[in-house]
Amino acid sequence: MSNTARASAALISLAVLTLPVLFVLAQTDAVSDIQRQINEHNAQIEALDKEIAQYQVQLDAVSSKKKTLQNTLTQLNLLLKKSAASISSTKKKIESTQLEIQELSRGIADKQESIDTGRAGISQSLRQLREFEGVPLVVQILSNDDISEIWSDIDANQSLQSAIDSQIERLATQKKSLTDVKEKTEAKRVQLLKQQNTLLSQQGTLNAQKKAQNELLAQTKSQESTYQAIISQKKSQEASLEAALSDLKAKYNVAVNPSEVTAAGKGILKWPLDKVRITQYFGNTAFAKKGAYSGSGHNGIDLAAQIGTPVKAALSGTVIGTSNTDAVRGCYSFGKWVMVKHNNGLSTMYAHLSQVVVSQGQSVGTGSVIAYSGETGYATGPHLHFGVYVSAATHIIKLIEATNKVSPCAQATLPIVPLSGYLNPLNYL
Repeated sequence: MSNTARASAALISLAVLTLPVLFVLAQTDAVSDIQRQINEHNAQIEALDKEIAQYQVQLDAVSSKKKTLQNTLTQLNLLLKKSAASISSTKKKIESTQLEIQELSRGIADKQESIDTGRAGISQSLRQLREFEGVPLVVQILSNDDISEIWSDIDANQSLQSAIDSQIERLATQKKSLTDVKEKTEAKRVQLLKQQNTLLSQQGTLNAQKKAQNELLAQTKSQESTYQAIISQKKSQEASLEAALSDLKAKYNVAVNPSEVTAAGKGILKWPLDKVRITQYFGNTAFAKKGAYSGSGHNGIDLAAQIGTPVKAALSGTVIGTSNTDAVRGCYSFGKWVMVKHNNGLSTMYAHLSQVVVSQGQSVGTGSVIAYSGETGYATGPHLHFGVYVSAATHIIKLIEATNKVSPCAQATLPIVPLSGYLNPLNYL
């Protein structure tokens, strides 16, 4: 029996020593190499972020200059460089996160091996201990000529039990550590998915900016005089469009039933941009009173946004219309626009876009990217026009079908709404 007790004690001692040894083995050259790669990626990310900040400083300087074709092209080129750097930075962040996940996964594997080895040692020791404890003390005394060895076995048995208790406590600590590492790994995976979504959005931004640049060059044929003529034409035709929208035919100019108007409330809609700066408010603003919008007031709000900024759905719903009024020769209206109808009686309008990435009939979720901002239509600077309409009073048709006035936009398709059908977006955001 004495030999059994000593063998058990040796086994449990091995189990006790296993965990720290394996922990040291986990700090291998492979792990060090992963950390080295992570450090290199982080240094590259820091350099790219500095580059992005420099492009933004240059963009701010160009934006304050007179609006010329060359300045606009310079701004687009800076935007392209900034977007390309942002994409590179995000890719490096994704790679760094993947390396961190790899390192954490290795740590999980090492800790799990330590736990499994420790449990195996405990199980074997417990079996030995049960065999020893299964023999009555009187039998041990009668079967052994040396009583002192019996007391040594009993003492070894008590030492073994103490070692097992310590090892169980150690395993509990290891299990807690394993759980913490697992939670960190899961959090890293969530972070990785977010970074991948950001990358997709940034690539969309880059494509929108390239498209805007190509369209500008095609439209102006690189002639400053042509560019300035387009700006002047936009300003003069804005009043013509607003007048046409204010003089609707009787069947489209009906009063909105109050029961069809969704009650105002903060947070009903989400902001369509991640960063919000209002440049023009709804209704009879000071700008409107100076003669803008034909005295009808501004039918939405304008939000500052560089070309290619992701535009997000303010609420889940269905795309009920999308078009490009610039496709009608001589018409400078909403430019590229999207309208989404929601289930609460509201429809939201997004205009002056550089690129639309949804189609009519498509379902969209709150916060999903539906377009990229621009300065198409009668915009004379990059921004997003955001409007909120009463769905029941909204008709998406050609302007010629709805107005009594002649307009260059007669053949353009756009949302037609009576004045009472426009709602202040700030009452719902």
